[in-house]
Amino acid sequence: MSNDFNTDMKHRIIIVQILIVASIFFLGAKSFDIQIFKAKELTRKAEDDYSRHFTIHGERGQILDRSMNKLATSIDAVSITACPLKIKNPKDAAEKISNILDINQKELQNTLSSKRTFAWVAKKISPDQAGQIRQLNLTGIYFETDSKRFYPNRTLAAQVIGFTGAEDSGLEGLEFKYDSVMKGSSARINMKRDGNGGNLDLDKKKRVELRGNSIVLTIDKKIQFLSEKTLEKTVMAHRAKSGIALVMRPQTGELLSIAHFPKFNPNNFKEHDRSVFRNRAVTDAFEPGSVMKVFTAAAALEKGFEPQSIFFCENGTYKIGIFTIHDTHPHDWLSINQIIKFSSNIGAAKIVQTIGKRSLHNHLVAFGFGDKTLVGCPGETSGNLSPYRKWSNIDAGAISFGQGVSVSAIQLISGISAIANDGNLMKPMLIKKIISNTGKDIRVYHPERIRQVVSSKIAGQVKRMMSLAVKEEGTGTKAAMNGYSVCGKTGTAQKAMEKRKGYSKRNYISVFGGFAPQDNPELAILVVVDEPRKQYYGGDVAAPAFKTIMAESFNYLNIPPEKNNNMIALLSSGEKI
Repeated sequence: MSNDFNTDMKHRIIIVQILIVASIFFLGAKSFDIQIFKAKELTRKAEDDYSRHFTIHGERGQILDRSMNKLATSIDAVSITACPLKIKNPKDAAEKISNILDINQKELQNTLSSKRTFAWVAKKISPDQAGQIRQLNLTGIYFETDSKRFYPNRTLAAQVIGFTGAEDSGLEGLEFKYDSVMKGSSARINMKRDGNGGNLDLDKKKRVELRGNSIVLTIDKKIQFLSEKTLEKTVMAHRAKSGIALVMRPQTGELLSIAHFPKFNPNNFKEHDRSVFRNRAVTDAFEPGSVMKVFTAAAALEKGFEPQSIFFCENGTYKIGIFTIHDTHPHDWLSINQIIKFSSNIGAAKIVQTIGKRSLHNHLVAFGFGDKTLVGCPGETSGNLSPYRKWSNIDAGAISFGQGVSVSAIQLISGISAIANDGNLMKPMLIKKIISNTGKDIRVYHPERIRQVVSSKIAGQVKRMMSLAVKEEGTGTKAAMNGYSVCGKTGTAQKAMEKRKGYSKRNYISVFGGFAPQDNPELAILVVVDEPRKQYYGGDVAAPAFKTIMAESFNYLNIPPEKNNNMIALLSSGEKI
């Protein structure tokens, strides 16, 4: 009995030993198969679970003001991706995520129910939303480091800067014009994730390395803010439709401010009407009214007339063909000085009759009217200055005082600045330089003189003409500044009716353009207010805004008062036919 038991035990031990040996052999063979024959396949599967190849797009370059303050930049954001094959309950996941992101639940459920290994859930969401989704601990949901466009000053210079779309491509303004300059480069990398779906190899550094170039503007953030604040108050106070204000350095053509009202926030551009997106200082043309008399006077002086040369102004009423031109107040003989001082429409018409249509046309072209300034903003208008051969006699008369001709605000401030700059017309300058993502200058822009429009002597005579309007009989006292000599000109232009010929008796454009100080102009400023309601004369509506912007800008720039406290300005009501 004992021998049988021992024999049985031996058999069992042998069997166990055989099984153990067989198991070891099997495990060894399996291990060999896994490590040698299936290593690549299993490695690929593991990488599919915790990593994948991903195209990294570099951050978009910045838009900076002249002092390197950020006007447009990129900030960190999070994009949500998914591996639908790993999501156990697509309906539940879609419901929870859609509630947080406020997106279509059914469409998301369809995405998460697919048999794909990769799908986008949402791009560029807020860190708060990403945090809420992380807390759900959903298998198959991943979080990618991303960036999105941000405008830290909200509405400031929005029409100039523009904005980008969902894919960070420029849609309006400088964002559109310089899209290829600021767009970042791309690189394909293998991105690894941890068990929570976070990136193990964070790509933030790579995005910075691939960042696009940045553009530095001539705009001064502070002067832009001052201009926008004053313009808003002016438009609101006069219940106007809109307004534009520009500030330029006459000697260089640098634009320190391009202000618009109404404003919009490019961070939420979809909440605004598309009509407010335009940079109307560049894209829109308008009839400027009596401000054009300054250029008519300059043309007369260039033809050999003197500031004291006199013209008969018909005692306030003058017929050209079937049309009648009126002055606000009747005058008989007026010198060119007085024509500018009293803003005589008849006097301006008499000047062009004397110097000829061709001469006036050539001088207006020389000042830059009828042609694009190439300032570097999209959608620029050339305005409308028809060939002089097509001018009738009444056309020539009307153009001499700013009707029948349309200009852009950028053209008008450039022409005014030419008078301030001793007759030298400068190309408007908005881009100061383009820099790389390391801060190295790629291209630097310099002031560009286009031509000498009138001589320095004649420019000085036009400046002195402007001194007359702020005296006792003048209308320019609302533009005068204590301690500084101001040169300026107003226009009050009737707007053409949209659906029929003729001019409206209700809708006007109020204009004031000028510069200061007289002898060494530091700034030129143009204010345009569209359809003011309470008052509509340029001297009442636009001139006070000019004064405020100039005074606050001088204070900011630490420009000391002149020793001579004379005030020089020319304003006119610009009454129409």
